[in-house]
Amino acid sequence: MVTTRSRMFLGMLVFALAALMVITACGGQPKAVRVGSKDFTEEFIVGNMYALLLESNGIPVERKLNLGGTPVLQQALVSDQIDLYPEYTGTGLLTVLKLPSSTDRQAVYNAVKDGYKSQFNLVWLDPAPMNDTQALAMKKDVAAKFGIKTISDMAAKAGELTMIGPPEFEQREDGLPGIQKAYGNFKLKAYIPVDPGLRYEGLVNGQADVVVAFGTDGQLAAYDLMLLTDDKGLFPPYQITPVVRQQALDANPKIAEVLNKLAPLLDDATMQRLNFEVDGKKREPADVAKEFLQQQGLVK
Repeated sequence: MVTTRSRMFLGMLVFALAALMVITACGGQPKAVRVGSKDFTEEFIVGNMYALLLESNGIPVERKLNLGGTPVLQQALVSDQIDLYPEYTGTGLLTVLKLPSSTDRQAVYNAVKDGYKSQFNLVWLDPAPMNDTQALAMKKDVAAKFGIKTISDMAAKAGELTMIGPPEFEQREDGLPGIQKAYGNFKLKAYIPVDPGLRYEGLVNGQADVVVAFGTDGQLAAYDLMLLTDDKGLFPPYQITPVVRQQALDANPKIAEVLNKLAPLLDDATMQRLNFEVDGKKREPADVAKEFLQQQGLVK
C-alpha cells in the first residue's frame, strides 16, 4: 500500500530527476575557450584577433593574454590552463621540439604539426604567410662605422658591440646560443635584456649597437634600420599559427574553421603595419585587432 508520505517522496524524486535531465540536456553555459598569448605586441594583437573571431561566431572566450615567453605558454597548454595561443613554426621547431633548423616552410610546418600531435596531443591550424623571423638589426650609420652588413661581420666585431633584446633570447636555441654556434663562439661586449617593447628605444637612444629584431616589426621601416643578412641560413621560417589543445577542438570543432579564415590575411606588410599602430602610434592592441577584423568583414 502506497502511503501519502510515499507519494510525496516519489513526486519529489521524479521532480528532481526531471530537473537534472533538463540541466544535463541544456548543458548550462558552454565552456569558454581560454585564449593565451606571449608578452609582446604582435602576440597581443593576434591573440585579441583570435578571441574576437571566436566571440563573433558565438564561442565564449576567456582571455589569458600576456602570460610570458614560449616555455610558459607551452606549459599552460599541456597543463590545461589555456586552450590555444599564437605560436611560430620556427619556435616550435627549435625551442619546443629541439629539432634541426630548416629554411623550408612546408617542411618546418609539417615537422611541428606532427611533433606536437604525437608528443603533446596539440594541433597546429593553418599557418599565416607572414614570416616573423628572428633577425638582428642596426642603425645604418652604426653598421657603416663598424663595416657590418652580415651576421658574420657582426660576429667578427662582437667584442666591440652591445646587443639589446628580450631576456629569453639569451637562452633560446634559436637565439644567441644558436647564433654563437652557427657563427663561431663569439662573445659580445654586453647583452642588455629588456622588455620586448623597449628594444628599439634602447637601440635608437644609443644604449646598444645591435637589436634583436623580428621580420614583422613595424619599427624596422619607421627607424630606417638595416637587417643584417643571415648569411649562414641559421633562422628557420616563423609563420604564426594557432596551436590548440585537441580536447578543445573535440569539444568545439568550429574553432578550426573560424581561426583558419584569418591565416591568409596576415602577411609581412600587414603585420608590420598593425604592429606599428601599437608600438609607434601607441594604440591599444585590442582596438587595432578589432579594426582590422572589421575592415576584413570578419566581425561587425
